[in-house]
Amino acid sequence: MLYETDYTMTEIEIPQFFLCPISLQIMKDPVTTVTGITYDRESIEKWLLKAKDCTCPITKQPLPRSPEFLTPNHTLRRLIQAWCSANEANGVDQIPTPKSPLSNSNAEKLVKDLEVSSRFQKALEKLHALAMENERNRRCMASAGVAEAMVHVITKIFKQGNKTTPCVEEALRILRLLWSSANMVDSNNNNNNKIKRMVGENFDFLNSLTWALQLQTKNNVKLTNEAMPILKLVIEAKDSTPLGNLKLEFFKVVVSVMKNRELSQQAVKSALHVLIETCPLGRNRMKIVEAGAVIELIELALEKPEKNMTELVFILLANLCSCADGREQFLQHAAGIAVVSKRILRVSPTTNDRALHIFSLVSKFSASNEVVQEMLRVGAVSKLCMVLQADCASYLKEKARGVLRLHSKTWNNSPCIQVYLLTRFHR
Repeated sequence: MLYETDYTMTEIEIPQFFLCPISLQIMKDPVTTVTGITYDRESIEKWLLKAKDCTCPITKQPLPRSPEFLTPNHTLRRLIQAWCSANEANGVDQIPTPKSPLSNSNAEKLVKDLEVSSRFQKALEKLHALAMENERNRRCMASAGVAEAMVHVITKIFKQGNKTTPCVEEALRILRLLWSSANMVDSNNNNNNKIKRMVGENFDFLNSLTWALQLQTKNNVKLTNEAMPILKLVIEAKDSTPLGNLKLEFFKVVVSVMKNRELSQQAVKSALHVLIETCPLGRNRMKIVEAGAVIELIELALEKPEKNMTELVFILLANLCSCADGREQFLQHAAGIAVVSKRILRVSPTTNDRALHIFSLVSKFSASNEVVQEMLRVGAVSKLCMVLQADCASYLKEKARGVLRLHSKTWNNSPCIQVYLLTRFHR
């Protein structure tokens, strides 16, 4: 096989047995399976993880899924390294000796070290470094109970009233790396099930995350960026019944995340997801409104966020406008009607649907003469008429037509479009 470098453009013939049968690249860490075939460790581990039928790619014989059954081929690695060194002048990169892979016993030892105060900090830093290194480490750490240990660490710091935020931040980062990794599997091979069950039954951990978010200041932006995505995952994992009893303070903390423009988009999106997930349960909608979410959503929409975030903003705003207090807050904001009108036909069908739903709720239940005139003045009526003429779904046209019918007498003489015709004749 020929090898062409980026540096000298010299074609070099690579010995065939130096190449991984899966990736067809030079092996950096050759390992031999129980079937006697040698592969690059990264390639065969990915194969074992994702393959439906765990068999050897070459011989098709059954293989153990665990990477513990892979034997390092030190002789072949040395031959490859020697060949790379000999061809370095031709632009071939050197291959360093790979580190020994993390074992379950090593990961378990680090978890035990967390229980010893003198070793705690060093063990936490080591676990973080290992989690950042590669997916194999994260998979090994997950099976060794590191995720559970991080939940315990965060909860313990919270209960002790300790404000050691660097430790909390590091533990959150490790937990997020393990949780979000595609390789977070339990004995049933179901992604994330083990940790979801664990946090779903642990309200102390939910309270710990709320506490961590309360620590957010300009100096703790990183902490909030780590805590908020974890909170989203925790809410999604919990049973809906207890989530109906969340306190007002919880929602104030989540809404405050939306106010902080120094935070990452992922943190703000996670806050929106949390509010959307909890909004329909119990009295949560009223609490979210009381926490000031409507105003913050309008302010967020005014900044013209990207499509996905705009959709989340409008989904939540439509939910909150289904109650009288939510509509009242919406109408109190000088830009409420205008920003909803502006986004129609400019973002996505989802945004169109939720925006029209907001106008429908306002027109049916909160349509004072001032509100109706405001809709006309800021162009909402014109936009509703445009929906009837646009190339969009018929159900959206019907929603717009319904809103126009409600106040056609008031809007009939508007100069924008002949509302009288549009509201009385289907097109």
